[in-house]
Amino acid sequence: MGADVRDMFMVHTMMHREFQLLPQLVRDVAEGDTKRAAVVARHAELLCLVLHLHHEGEDVILWPLLLERGGDQALAIVPTMEEQHHGIEAALELVTMLLPGWKATTRNGEALAGAFDVLFDRLLEHMTTEENKILPLAEKLVTAAEWAKLGEHGLSKSPKKDLPLVLGMTMYEGDPEVVGEVLSHAPLMARLIMPLVAPRLYASHARRVHGTATPARVGRR
Repeated sequence: MGADVRDMFMVHTMMHREFQLLPQLVRDVAEGDTKRAAVVARHAELLCLVLHLHHEGEDVILWPLLLERGGDQALAIVPTMEEQHHGIEAALELVTMLLPGWKATTRNGEALAGAFDVLFDRLLEHMTTEENKILPLAEKLVTAAEWAKLGEHGLSKSPKKDLPLVLGMTMYEGDPEVVGEVLSHAPLMARLIMPLVAPRLYASHARRVHGTATPARVGRR
């Protein structure tokens, strides 16, 4: 059975929404309000980890499979994707460098917000290219079992305490059918509990971070 890539669109929608909102979250923190800065910084740190692990999984699992099986079609696009990953990782490194100091003091907030602007621009370009060029290839060339390893890679390296919240973030604009398919591979207890718990965790988190349980949706596929 071939890869069902709909979950990638769902993850991309979550990252589009949350990374798009981050620069203004930073800019809205009042000078000296380190309590608020800590809330925004913790949110940003989680998103940056999710993004890093997501791309790491593609680097070690997806690109080699496509290059092995995709011939000239893969050779025409995979190097571009790898180059874009390098650019995103460089932007992540700058954010990671600036974030602790801002979190502790709120100084250099505009530099951090600008770094998040750059990160979002690079991420959006990459996700658009990936959806148009890579995912159609993956549907044809990658098996369902191989595709599942992408998700397993991120799960295995993520703090377990954060997984329900990340799922809730993803479910917020997610297709219920795709959410159900993703959860169908989870243990029975998770399949029963997560559809109830994860959205509530995200709603509570969003109220703290965004000031509302229903932040602006991007409405992507």
